[in-house]
Amino acid sequence: MKKKWAANVEGLANTVKENWYLGFTSFGGPPVHFKIFHDKFVTKLGWIDEQVYQELFSVCQAFSGPGSTKMHYCINLIHSGFISAVLSFLIWSLPGALGMFGLAIGISNIGDSLPRPVYALLSGLNAATVGIIALAAVQLAQKAITDKLTRSLVFLGAAAGLLYNALWYFPLLMFIAGIISVVHDFKWLHGPIKRVFGVFSGAGRARGRRMSRQEDDQQPREGSSSAHGVITATATAASGTGSRSSDGFELSQRETGRRHDADDEEDITTAPPHNAPDEKTPQKPSSAESEPRVVPSSHNLSQPSSQKQINTPTWKIGLTIIILFFLSFLAVMLLRGLLPDTMRPLLYRLFANMYLAGTIIFGGGPVVIPLLREYVVAEGWVSPRDFLIGLALIQGFPGPNFNFAVYLGGLTAINYYRGDNNSGGAGELSVASAGVVGALLGYAGIFLPGLVTVHGTMGIWNAIRSWRWVKSALRGINAAAVGLIYTAVYRLWQIGWIDEGFQQGTSLANDPWWVVVTATSYVGGCWYGVSPPVACFVGAALGLVRYGVVVGQGY
Repeated sequence: MKKKWAANVEGLANTVKENWYLGFTSFGGPPVHFKIFHDKFVTKLGWIDEQVYQELFSVCQAFSGPGSTKMHYCINLIHSGFISAVLSFLIWSLPGALGMFGLAIGISNIGDSLPRPVYALLSGLNAATVGIIALAAVQLAQKAITDKLTRSLVFLGAAAGLLYNALWYFPLLMFIAGIISVVHDFKWLHGPIKRVFGVFSGAGRARGRRMSRQEDDQQPREGSSSAHGVITATATAASGTGSRSSDGFELSQRETGRRHDADDEEDITTAPPHNAPDEKTPQKPSSAESEPRVVPSSHNLSQPSSQKQINTPTWKIGLTIIILFFLSFLAVMLLRGLLPDTMRPLLYRLFANMYLAGTIIFGGGPVVIPLLREYVVAEGWVSPRDFLIGLALIQGFPGPNFNFAVYLGGLTAINYYRGDNNSGGAGELSVASAGVVGALLGYAGIFLPGLVTVHGTMGIWNAIRSWRWVKSALRGINAAAVGLIYTAVYRLWQIGWIDEGFQQGTSLANDPWWVVVTATSYVGGCWYGVSPPVACFVGAALGLVRYGVVVGQGY
């Protein structure tokens, strides 16, 4: 018992040691977070290998919730167990969450507009963040692309994500990419496609040979009939003595041509050769396909490389967790939709909206922004300006982008209980207490669905991850998910520049200065190894430089 307790304490201490600073230094959003996790937990510490990392990346991107947070949770779950995973999540998310709550308090006390230097600083942060995300997308694509299929899926995923945006769209794209990968790897369409092309190409070759024979038959005979008789007699005599004339070679060519024509006819009619198995005779699988696909013990998610048993769930427990979660989700949504407004306090509606968003958000941080706008701004709880200010600042905060829900929850509760949207009868909480409760509800509502479902998924995943079609599907899902990261670059690029005249945000391309800032961030990280925090700081400083130049010129 003492040894087990000591081992648990040691595991928790190791979790704190290896994770404590990530919540303070992981800038740049999910694409950069994935690279940070790979460099630390795969390359440096060796907690998981490259194969497990790619599988976790695909699983975390394919299901709802914060992708990078789920990845961090799963890595610690595999290595150290459930308690360490929960501790690592709190270490990872709380620094940014506390910062966003402080921001909510500050924003709730400012006027209708911010000083122009603040807008310049926020625009510089956005421009630098675009470069950081673009670099992370390129580096992740280099790892995801293994052949022509995955290269095509990365491109098509990025193109499709740029052209359209909806809640159901991203998961559908990843699902389709998984199906395409399975169909390609199992060669389900290779045979029919080859037969179709074979019919056309075989028919063309046969038609060409028939035309060639017809031309040979229509060639005029040389010489007179007497000469023809002499030639015939000579050929007969030569044949009788066993000698060969020059016509013998021509006859051999024609006979060979007939044999080729017969082969072409067999290709056209798709008749099986005599030594090929027919439909009733089962074909013996190749040695590669007949070998059992067994997950090595070093890759087993229930045991780390040290073979120490940890608390990852079995597939039965995992399935139970997922079922219970969806039952809770159904109950929350039924109450949200059926109860009248008078019986649904603002704080419950806030939690229900965040719980819904955390359940249906696929694609991670880039997708959470427009969805939360619909669930908070459209409700009249937060103004569009305050929403955009928070959006700009979250890019400069470390940790998960889902901490944006903490900012929105705290600001919603503060505004309401201060009386901005209160019609009376809501004085049970002070403004400060309401802000804390709202922030906590936003935090729990946005993170719980993803963490609960991914914890249950880990149990099921350990049971099915060795299946060949699962591996094949994840290859396609992974490629499409990497492609969708490029959509985050485009979305932020389109609203990154904010100022007094356009507080809703406009494209960074409208001013060459921001293009230079973005390029500087990208080149600094790619060629000179500049870390994301330093790149964000440089971007903010360059934003202030632009403001000084603009003010100095009298604009």
